[in-house]
Amino acid sequence: MIDPIFIAEAALNGILLGGVLALLALGLNLIFGVLDIVWIAYLDLVMLCMYLAYFLVTGYGWPVWLGGLAAVGLGALLGIGVHLLIISPILTSAPINQLLATGGLLFFVQSFATFLWTTDHRTVRLTLPIIEVAGMFLSFARLIAFVVAILAMIGLYLFLRHTFIGTAIRAVSQDREAMRLMGANPQRVYVVTSAVGGAMAGLAGALLIIQYSVHPYFGAAFGPLTFMVCVLGGLGNMVGALVAAVVMSEIISVGGVMMSTEMGYVIAFVLFIVMMFARPGGILTRRE
Repeated sequence: MIDPIFIAEAALNGILLGGVLALLALGLNLIFGVLDIVWIAYLDLVMLCMYLAYFLVTGYGWPVWLGGLAAVGLGALLGIGVHLLIISPILTSAPINQLLATGGLLFFVQSFATFLWTTDHRTVRLTLPIIEVAGMFLSFARLIAFVVAILAMIGLYLFLRHTFIGTAIRAVSQDREAMRLMGANPQRVYVVTSAVGGAMAGLAGALLIIQYSVHPYFGAAFGPLTFMVCVLGGLGNMVGALVAAVVMSEIISVGGVMMSTEMGYVIAFVLFIVMMFARPGGILTRRE
């Protein structure tokens, strides 16, 4: 029989992981809600930001927090670049063309990263304590990542609620015609949305590099889970993404302790499929 303390520890670790997953899903959902395009290569932008933080910290001796800020800046620049160079020209194209364009970017980034840095796994090695709480052992790095992710989500909420451009972004995500009534510049709203979504990718990369190794195919590891969270929460629904992130991470974490990590993922995928039949619009939508 499994010691209940191990299950409790897994549940707590699942919540901590859910914070970073929610950050990833919120950035992707923000972009989809405004642009109505799913960036297939979103997790590969996260991977590039992880590489930047890794090289700045390990190669140039930058403090981790400063390397993280640089990763956020790179993420914002990448978001703007992807929008201007790839998304903007095809914004009114058929959805299949949009998916093919961002999917092509995914393969380009993976191949380019492999060419530059090979497939070696690279890790930022930090000497951080392990926290013991009531017999449970928690990773300090994961705790830091969770706290920063929550603060970032609160900051995004305040930005969207209390700034003009944030209000314009919310208006576009709910009703595109409302943007014209507000007098907002569509191109500016799109660029700012892409920059904010990219910055969140950079922040997620900075938080992930202190927990995981980075390699050119890192997006393939977290990508399916992130897209599952987005769809399960409802594309464009930020609250739903937060709830779905916690639910999925709890299933994987607790299932990994009670059975195996593989079975945890299997159960998560089965739940995802079942919920798509029961709640095709997301777990927070009402059935009609």
